[in-house]
Amino acid sequence: MRNFALDFAPKQKGMIESLTTSQWLIMALCAVCIGMSKTGIQGIMLPIVPLMALTFGAKESTGVILPMLCMADIIAVAYYKRNADWKVVARLLPTAILGFFIAVGVDRLVPAGQFKRLMGATLALALVVMFWTEFAGKENRWMNKWWYSALFGLLGGFTTMIGNAASPVMAVYLLSMRKDKMSYVGINAWFFLIVNLLKVPIQIFAWHNITWEGLKLDLMMLPVILVGAAIGISIVKVLPEKIFRRFIQVVTVVAVIAMFL
Repeated sequence: MRNFALDFAPKQKGMIESLTTSQWLIMALCAVCIGMSKTGIQGIMLPIVPLMALTFGAKESTGVILPMLCMADIIAVAYYKRNADWKVVARLLPTAILGFFIAVGVDRLVPAGQFKRLMGATLALALVVMFWTEFAGKENRWMNKWWYSALFGLLGGFTTMIGNAASPVMAVYLLSMRKDKMSYVGINAWFFLIVNLLKVPIQIFAWHNITWEGLKLDLMMLPVILVGAAIGISIVKVLPEKIFRRFIQVVTVVAVIAMFL
């Protein structure tokens, strides 16, 4: 599979000119899903990350995806800017930044598969606690502890740096905090805008996987991202609170299961 991905991936030089019709379709699908995901329909990105890795190569694909994520984050923040709880964002950010540097430091030392399973096990435990407290009608006693937010900030920073895969981490955290759908989307928008912008210089100067050619391709996808964002906003508006919560729970469980595969 690795050899196929490398052969299939277009070269960074002349990337746009070398894209095939199927690769353009994958890019468009990715852009729509990113727009929808950032404006509230999380989980829609699940099939996109492996598709992009197949198209551009595993590490190279994160350099193509990240600028699109930043553009979608800006759109989400512009729309949901009044819905964020800044106290929650502030509690997450310090350890999220620490997670960045841990990810950079261990990237070449530990196989990605082991990290996926470790993250999956941690999130699975958090999911069990979340469901138990919710269906038993009990309060999550941990959510007001300083270490609870610090732990999820660390996991979020680490997983977003390794593979743009922090959505399940934030979903478990915010669901366990019992945030309503508008606060949920608003906190996500601000948190991911900040962490994704902080990732940009690391990926430019440490990983060297953001290129001018890739940025031109990302800008060409901006209208498609806007379409996806509009779809996401429309769906969130009409979804009842309970159905929205159940939807996020289902896609988060699927994402956690996928980490073990």
